[in-house]
Amino acid sequence: MSPTSPKSSDPRSLIRYACVALAVTVTLMWALYLVRAPLLLIYVSALFATGLAPLVSFIERQRIMTLSKRRLPRPVAILLIYATVIGSMVGIGAAVLPPMVAQSQQFWKDLPLHMDQVQQRLVSWGLISPDASFKELLQQAPAGSGDLVTVVFTTLWGLVGGIFGLVSILLLTFYFLVESHDVLNLFVRLFPKGERSRVSGVSELIGVKISAWLGGQMLLGLIIGTMTAVGYFFMGVPYFFVLAVIAGIGEMIPMVGPLLSAIPAVAVALTVSPALALGVAGYCLVLQLVENNVLVPKVMGQTVGLNAVTVIMSLAIGSELLGFVGALLAVPTAAIIQVLFEELYLAEKDPA
Repeated sequence: MSPTSPKSSDPRSLIRYACVALAVTVTLMWALYLVRAPLLLIYVSALFATGLAPLVSFIERQRIMTLSKRRLPRPVAILLIYATVIGSMVGIGAAVLPPMVAQSQQFWKDLPLHMDQVQQRLVSWGLISPDASFKELLQQAPAGSGDLVTVVFTTLWGLVGGIFGLVSILLLTFYFLVESHDVLNLFVRLFPKGERSRVSGVSELIGVKISAWLGGQMLLGLIIGTMTAVGYFFMGVPYFFVLAVIAGIGEMIPMVGPLLSAIPAVAVALTVSPALALGVAGYCLVLQLVENNVLVPKVMGQTVGLNAVTVIMSLAIGSELLGFVGALLAVPTAAIIQVLFEELYLAEKDPA
């Protein structure tokens, strides 16, 4: 019997075994902590690849021409999805940026007049002295307040890992999708032969859940985009359709997405009137409250199969642990844990 075996009756052997096991565990945990950023990129890429796999398979099954029996190669199908997404984003940017630049220039020309009107209103309310100016008020503001848009964008890129992280996710997702069958077979072969069919079934069920989560995210974006378009239309916001598309895309980005999509809407509304900008900001706030408390729990509950309490708790825990990334990964991770718990633990306790 090995001297470090836990079955040894020697207390010193038991202590040595416990110390070795503790040292190995601490070393592994420390190594995982050091490589947490790459592991997180791999996990995000694997989730996206799993969620996009059904769409890629559908496109892959399509024939190149109506009378041809040849089908699209898998890499081409993946690149078509990438090109569609990137092209849509570029098209939206090309549609919204020029009018926003033109309106912003006009706004800066009219800004002194607006500032004088606001200053006169504040003086009439007794909030500032008649000889005070906005320049003096800005000089008295706390240092380091910075520009809100710059702070938001800096925070967003810092959390995602910057351009390198984004490109890494796109590349890893691409290769995961190309090699999905080989990766799944390799993973299943790590288990004993008697368990491989069960592991394969659980993996397929996890894939269905993640695909449902990605579909739920798109459904949420469609709902928010539609509600935004209707609201902006009746409020008379210029370029309401383009702004609604931006809001729908921003809905898919947890935490900062709605804020980022509200900034151009408020900016465009401000070029019309301060009252309209205030109304747009209030409408965005109401949409955010409805989305957080009603839409996300209901939609994710119906698509992924998680109840509202689980969705809310997972979002709260994920955002607290990892911020933006944690909120993004909270629901699919909770779905994976639920599948593993039901298919492995509960199935063993209740085999009938």
